[in-house]
Amino acid sequence: MTHPLVPQIIDLATPIADQLGLEIVNVVFQTNQSPPVLRVDIRNLHSDTGLTDCENMSHQLETTLDTSELIPDAYVLEVSSPGVSPTLTSDRDFISFKGFPITIETTEPYKGNLHWQGQLMHRDEQAVVISLKGRMVSIPKELVKWVKLAEHL
Repeated sequence: MTHPLVPQIIDLATPIADQLGLEIVNVVFQTNQSPPVLRVDIRNLHSDTGLTDCENMSHQLETTLDTSELIPDAYVLEVSSPGVSPTLTSDRDFISFKGFPITIETTEPYKGNLHWQGQLMHRDEQAVVISLKGRMVSIPKELVKWVKLAEHL
């Protein structure tokens, strides 16, 4: 269950993130700990999220939260990167993970298969292209339900 202060915290954090070229990915306020922990996950919109991004967001958000007195008691603020999602969605994901093993599920059978495993070659406007032991297969983009990093091929 989401803590009732989370939407207000997001409202305070979003302009700060925007100014720093970041986006808010997730906010969790864990009040079952002593002191409570406010965790804010951020992502850099232009490059890999680094320690400097987390530090800048942390300092500015802490000042804003303290000034707002939204959280009146002591708390711990943790700002971090959410890490790598196994699901590839953005152009950046498809560029970053070129050459990695992936699994694709299609919405309907394509060439007799709903599931494909291969090495990611690229994605364009028409298809996701994978290598199956050196044989290139272009799976039409409109049939792709999801693309995930594969643990092993």
